[in-house]
Parts: sequence; C-alpha cells; structure tokens
Amino acid sequence: MPDSGPLGSSLPERRPTPPAAVPDALTPTVSDLSVTPTALHFLAALHPPVTIPDPPPPPTGASAVRNTPDTDTDAADSVLQRILRGPTGPGTASLSLAGRHRPPPPDPVPAAQPAAGRAVPGLYYHPVPEPDPVRVEEVSRRIKRWAEDEVQLYPEEWEGQFDGLSVGRYMVACHPDAPTVDHLMLATRLMVAENAVDDCYCEDHGGSPVGLGGRLLLAHTALDHVHTTAEYAPAWQESLTSDAPRRAYRSAMDYFVRAATDSQADRYRHDMARLHMGYLAEAAWAETGHVPEVWEYLAMRQFNNFRPCPTITDTVGGYELPADLHARPDMQRVIALAGNATTIVNDLYSYTKELDSPGRHLNLPVVIAEREQLSERDAYLKAVEVHNELQHAFEAAAADLAEACPLPTVLRFLRGVAAWVDGNHDWHRTNTYRYTLPDFW
Repeated sequence: MPDSGPLGSSLPERRPTPPAAVPDALTPTVSDLSVTPTALHFLAALHPPVTIPDPPPPPTGASAVRNTPDTDTDAADSVLQRILRGPTGPGTASLSLAGRHRPPPPDPVPAAQPAAGRAVPGLYYHPVPEPDPVRVEEVSRRIKRWAEDEVQLYPEEWEGQFDGLSVGRYMVACHPDAPTVDHLMLATRLMVAENAVDDCYCEDHGGSPVGLGGRLLLAHTALDHVHTTAEYAPAWQESLTSDAPRRAYRSAMDYFVRAATDSQADRYRHDMARLHMGYLAEAAWAETGHVPEVWEYLAMRQFNNFRPCPTITDTVGGYELPADLHARPDMQRVIALAGNATTIVNDLYSYTKELDSPGRHLNLPVVIAEREQLSERDAYLKAVEVHNELQHAFEAAAADLAEACPLPTVLRFLRGVAAWVDGNHDWHRTNTYRYTLPDFW
C-alpha cells in the first residue's frame, strides 16, 4: 500500500502497479485544439443506419408513444444530423470537409447475428452495430481475471451473476473509438467497481440505507485519498482492502489515474461524489418511506445516474477534452441530459426485475403511478415519454454546442457521449439475463 508520508504531504497519484496487477500499455493522451471552419460540414454520420430485424410494433391507443421523432423535435434532429458529424479516429486525421455539398448517406451497417432482446416499444433510441466479438471476448476475459485475482470481488456462488452482467459487451458497445483493449479496460474496471458498491452497499447483496453514508464516504476515499497524519494514515490505508467494493474502487482508480490527466482524474472524482450524493438521497427516502414527487425523483436521478461513465469517454478514447471546455455550462447540460436519459432507460428495462425484488424500489414508472394516480401501464408509458423528451433534449443541446464551439476535440467528445448513450441502451435491450419487459403491449 502507498506510504502516506509525513504530515501535510500528499499521496502520489501515479502509483506503481500493485504486484498482482498486469500493467496496461496505453497510448499517450492527445489534445487537438485546431478549429474547423464550421461544424455544419462534418460528413461522417453520427448514427450509422443499423438493421435490427423484426422490430416490435409500436403501441396503439391514446397513451401510446412513438419510436420516431415527433414534429416538435424534427428541427432539432435535423440540426443534429447536420452538425454532430464528428471524427471516428484520434485527432483530425479522419475529418473530411466538402464545402456546402453533403455526401450520400453511408451504407447501413448490418447487425450480424444480433443478440436476443427487444427494445421497449415506443422508446426513441439509435441502434448500434454488433460490438466487435474479439474485443468483447478479450475484455470479458480480462475483467473476470481482475475481479477474481486482483480484488477478490465476489464469492464463488456469485459467479453466474457476474457473468450475467455481460460487461465486456457493454463497454465495447459504449466506447467504439477506444484505440486498444487496454483503454476499454479503464472503463470496464470502473463500471464493475461502481456496480459492486451499489450491490453490496445499497442493493441486492447486503445493502441497506441504514449507515450508508458512512460506508460510501470511506469507499470514496479509495478514489479521493485522505491526507492525514503519519499516526493515522496506516489505519486508513488498511481500510482500503477491508471489503470488495473498496478493493475494487482502489484498484480501478489506480489504473485510471495512470492513463488519465490530472484534470480527467479530478473530473471523475467529482462525478463520483455526485453519484454517492444521489445514493444517499434515495436511501434517506427509503428510511422514511417517502415517495418523492416526480420532479423530486428526476432531480435525484440527475445525481444517482450513469454520468461518471460517459464523462470519461475522452480518457477511454486516448485524448483529452480540456478542463475549460468540459466546464462550459452548455457542455455540462449535454452531459447531464445524457446521464438523465440513460438512467431512465435503466428504470424502464429494470422495472420488472425491481418489482420482483424484496422491498420497495423507486423507479420512474412507480413514482409516476403513485404521484399522478395512473395505472401501472399508463405510468410506464408516460415514463417512456419522459425518456424520449430527455433524449431529444440531449441531442438538441449537443447540436447547439457543436455549432457554438466547433472544435474537433469538442465534436469528438460529443460524438463519444452519444455513442455511450446508444451503447448503454443496446446493453439493456440485449441483456435478457437481467431484464425482461412488462406485458403492457
């Protein structure tokens, strides 16, 4: 374990690899700040057409929602297609400008032997190509070895649940521009560590709202180190190996800070603090039996959501979105909307799983049903509409930012966040081990 040093010194951020770890060979971080003439002339499609065989028919009736943009958002979608057409590789090598002439649309990318699972009827989403099976297999192999050998994440009887997470497919789909498997592993370890904290502290495997704040704070110190006296530092250091969530946080963050810039690492810590604050709000409601108003629930979900995942898309892509660009209010709006939309996707796909679990689980359909006195079906369909509005708002905000700040690095980051949103939905759609849809159609 790292030595804390004398009073007032800080723990080194870029520590040696733990003895059991296999170091990643990462490419250097690249920052490209050259300016293109205008974002309007990017020629590569943001969402290549993908064929998903036998799509389910949309629901009918007064409460039905549609899986296509409505007339109020056609303009925003059109702007997005004209603007958010960013590079597919590092830097600007793959940028192509052609004045005012738009090329024909790209050929559809076939979804070869698509995984099982169907989308929520009426949900607005973008299909993705099947993730590279070679990368999926390698990420799956490496993450299981890490979980078992480096951090002793789970007992043998939980192995099936770990395999059912299908995290290799998840991360490959979410980060199509990752230059290497080593880069993908940065996101994969963090994702698995976050799930371990959620499951073991909050949810299925011994979690409880009682005392959650103390557990989360101590786990957070694996990400954001304690700077204390020489007398008390060893006890804190020993605590980082005391349970699986803290071991996972510590190891995953060790890998991440060696690949990330200081700014990227601090950005991630900040977003994880947001996540933990959201956990605490939900736990407080559980302890008091409070069912929040719909707007209160959505406010909580802006913090208890997937935000830490897409916000590291540049680190996983091998480049950096500079801190001043990441901190722009319009960029923060894009990232927040992306996290909000993807989290409602989780509410919709995990709805029946949570209803079948012990205790009461808050999700958007449940809150809408109680607070707005709707049937389960109508509440679920309204939650689909909420998602669709958030997804359209995300795309419109991204298009506005791309037009206002057409730097290649900004455009690539926006494209990466959009890819994460799409990949996150695809994982939920295809993960039939974890999710089944309600019988509302």
